[in-house]
Amino acid sequence: MITDLLSIAALVGSGIVAGVLFAVALSVLPALVAMPADRYVYTHQLVGRRWDPTMPILVLSSMIIDVVLAVLTRAEPALLFATAAVLLLGVSVVSHFCNVPINRVVKALDPDEVPPDWRDPRPLWRRWHLLRTALALLGVTVNAVAVVLG
Repeated sequence: MITDLLSIAALVGSGIVAGVLFAVALSVLPALVAMPADRYVYTHQLVGRRWDPTMPILVLSSMIIDVVLAVLTRAEPALLFATAAVLLLGVSVVSHFCNVPINRVVKALDPDEVPPDWRDPRPLWRRWHLLRTALALLGVTVNAVAVVLG
């Protein structure tokens, strides 16, 4: 019974993570890339206010649930839950060490005073974001297979 509930939680959590990252890649990111620098900085700051505290909790909670399931379930699903946990850890590592430092730089800017020699972080942020999106999509897929086999 507890593994069933945890399996649902792992699938829902990793699904939300993958869905949010996919939506950002599909819609938000192209809009940000199309904006002039001042609008981009303002919008990035605005959008990040809610995501920054929420996403780490979702990613790490889902990863921890996958670790618990890897310990509690039988052989094949256990390996899949462990794999999903590693993929979510990858999302967290890319976010923490790649996207978040860029976010901090953008947050520190005044949108009305973007320096003329400003180095646009959007191409690099996009590459890291697409990597973590791919990891999250793989993670939810692996979780779904684990739940079906469990």
